[in-house]
Amino acid sequence: MTDYFHLNAGPELLQGISSLGLAHLGDGVFELMVRSWLCLHGKATSKGLHRATVRYVAAPAQARAVEKILPLLEEEEHDVFRRGRNTSPHSVPQNASRADYQAATGLETLFGWLWLQGRTERLNTLFAVMMEEEECR
Repeated sequence: MTDYFHLNAGPELLQGISSLGLAHLGDGVFELMVRSWLCLHGKATSKGLHRATVRYVAAPAQARAVEKILPLLEEEEHDVFRRGRNTSPHSVPQNASRADYQAATGLETLFGWLWLQGRTERLNTLFAVMMEEEECR
């Protein structure tokens, strides 16, 4: 049985997954981390949790957050981010610019890639940098 909470995908498998596939997974990973962060920082009502979650996982917020970690990325991580960022989106949400949406897709691609390798410590490190100056609103 596969343990989906402790993965260790190899390079061959990761290369076979599209950028959009990695971004799809990374979107869920990032949202779960945001939801956990909000709960641990005192957001208690479901209405408040939902609104706060949307605020942090929206493309413009992700684009601002990714700027904080770009200087910290290893070469291979940066390549994965760039691969996701350069994926042509079929549509862009109306609350985001094309550049913000592409940066957010790059971040999600990176998070999906790290998750599939079981690199949760690295995910936590990058997430902590992104959230360190944020107030739980």
